[in-house]
Amino acid sequence: MSALPPVSDRLLDWYDRHARTLPWRVSPADRARGVRPDPYRVWLSEVMLQQTTVAAVKSYFAAFTTRWPTVQALAGAEDEEVMGAWAGLGYYARARNLLACAREVTRHRNGRFPETAAALRDLPGIGDYTSAAIASIAFDEPAPVVDGNIERVTTRRHAIETPLPAARKAIRVHVAAMTPLRRAGDFAQAMMDLGATICTPRSPSCILCPVSEDCAARIERRQEEFPKKAAKKPKRARRGAAFVAVRQSDGAVLLRRRPASGMLGGMAEPFTTEWSAKADGATGAGAAPFRADWREAGAVAHGFTHFDLVLEVWRADVADAPDGFGLWVRADRLDEAGLPTLMRKAVETALRGMEKQTG
Repeated sequence: MSALPPVSDRLLDWYDRHARTLPWRVSPADRARGVRPDPYRVWLSEVMLQQTTVAAVKSYFAAFTTRWPTVQALAGAEDEEVMGAWAGLGYYARARNLLACAREVTRHRNGRFPETAAALRDLPGIGDYTSAAIASIAFDEPAPVVDGNIERVTTRRHAIETPLPAARKAIRVHVAAMTPLRRAGDFAQAMMDLGATICTPRSPSCILCPVSEDCAARIERRQEEFPKKAAKKPKRARRGAAFVAVRQSDGAVLLRRRPASGMLGGMAEPFTTEWSAKADGATGAGAAPFRADWREAGAVAHGFTHFDLVLEVWRADVADAPDGFGLWVRADRLDEAGLPTLMRKAVETALRGMEKQTG
């Protein structure tokens, strides 16, 4: 039996025929004709795709690149504009780092991204994965790119028994060995596409896989056992309260901006308490930011990476707010205020409660 061609050759042949069409991607055909990927678009897409699905990112990517088509344009944007445009994507530290990185590249690097993974890691918000992805896809550096899809493909190919995250060092070694010196960016994207479309978490389509012949998990019929995962620690629970003040004259909602650092940093919100893990944490009308006829409107729940949060929602109809308390935003402009998902749910809960009461 003749030896199989290298995995990179087989995978690139498949990618040339089956590459996904994505708004930030240069197709393999265009790449072969000499079209170079725009490092700005590669970087922006990779930051958006961290812990977020392709389907969710597409509309945000289109909106960002229409509004800020270059890294220089993004660098000149106001913080509130960018945080507002990011609202709904989650993991808001990414948006703060996005601005910091755009400004660093514009002000200190003449608007040009570094071309190596090592140099890219010096930029704000760019770690090992993102630096390798940008260097590989934008500049064809043969840097090993390892995202969730590539982890799954690699642990199955080599039947890696070590659970994640401890397996990541071994995965990186295997990916580095597979990555070709030519077309490194296309290879990285081919691995991503293989994991997204064929080597899926459940019921992988091994019959369609271009590299299944020497896949250890397929040979052993243990595909769905990989990647192995360490047992999850139970999440902690936290609680707090959100206070939604509504102006009687026009239905405007009182919002403020959260501190730039910390959870949901820089995002808009109604007034809230601290989020406490204690059962007797400060909630209820007594924790309100100012005196008013606060009425309980319900509660909202939200899961963060390391804890689950429940916010009591209180509302009050007021003539105005004390001086220095936030900014009034009309109900029909709330979508432009940069409310993260949790805070949007809190405001909607309060407004629905008012509608029921007055209906």
